[in-house]
Amino acid sequence: MKKLGIIIAVAFPVLLFFSCTKDKTPEPTPYEFNIPSGYPQPLQPANNITTNEGIELGRHLFYDKRLSHNNTQSCADCHKQEFAFTDPNQFSTGITGAQGNRNSMALINLTFNQNQRFFWDGRAATLEEQIFEPIRNPIEMASDWNTVVQKVKAEPVYKPLFLAAFGSEEVDSVRISKAIAQFLRSIVSFNSPFDLYAKGQGQLTPQQLNGLNLIQSQTKGDCFHCHNSSDRLFSRYGLTNNGLDPQSAWSDPNFDFGYYLVTGNPADKAKFKVPTLRNIMLTAPYMHDGRFATMEEVMVNHYIGGGQVSETIDPLMEFSPQANPANPGLNLTAQEVQDIIAFLHTLTDTDLTTNPKFSNPW
Repeated sequence: MKKLGIIIAVAFPVLLFFSCTKDKTPEPTPYEFNIPSGYPQPLQPANNITTNEGIELGRHLFYDKRLSHNNTQSCADCHKQEFAFTDPNQFSTGITGAQGNRNSMALINLTFNQNQRFFWDGRAATLEEQIFEPIRNPIEMASDWNTVVQKVKAEPVYKPLFLAAFGSEEVDSVRISKAIAQFLRSIVSFNSPFDLYAKGQGQLTPQQLNGLNLIQSQTKGDCFHCHNSSDRLFSRYGLTNNGLDPQSAWSDPNFDFGYYLVTGNPADKAKFKVPTLRNIMLTAPYMHDGRFATMEEVMVNHYIGGGQVSETIDPLMEFSPQANPANPGLNLTAQEVQDIIAFLHTLTDTDLTTNPKFSNPW
């Protein structure tokens, strides 16, 4: 009996260990961003670290049309991979046929947004917060979170995905937003011809190099204040008034005041998010309201000859009184405009637009 007791005493903890480990869900695997040397590092909230499992769940949700009220529209319908996750239409159309008044923003390199302001007007303080809105917006997906949660719960595909990403099969709006945010943070674009050049693995043509020099020149393109190439992001991710409209337009009751609608601070009137120049040649039309169809229009109609002064204009804009009172507008020749555009093409990352890890899993 004494020997049997010893065997039981030894065997019981072993059986208990295997019983516990058998039912334990493996921890999600932290995602390797593989950012090149000399490039910025990703920013992530401590309560939503990007994992392989979270990304896969988020990818399914991003492309799932059941997140809309009538099951006809997903996030990807307004943020198409082939257009650097934006919409080639001036305004996106929601499930009811209604349209907004702002162009769909490109969803790339969001993990490097150090200012943590999202949407054109910066109204969302975090990416997770931003994700909550389109689903319940009446002119977009026009649903509600209780309905969405029930739809996701009813889809068998999601049970193992939630288990792998979060340790249980529980579905709620917070987990859905966190998973989509993880997928969006994984959409990193640093594999363009410019990046090969920056890493010493490729060459730019003389015209493209001149275009790069022009956007970095304060006396010529003067783009670097908002779109600096030195940090490899080509955006300061702040909000600014770049002189799209004269102050006289502010009296229009339908005028879009941007960040002012969020803060109520008069100093924020007509300020909008600065987009990245990465993949810019894929993301037309341009500006928050998509008013310019081509990059030539942006350069010639706005930055050379169309900039408008108002009391909140960024003082670094070349046509602001502070920056250039004697000669407003950029001093660029037609050839220099083409050189800048030639350089902007080097920021197109075709791996981003074709990579299956960002594509529809359904």
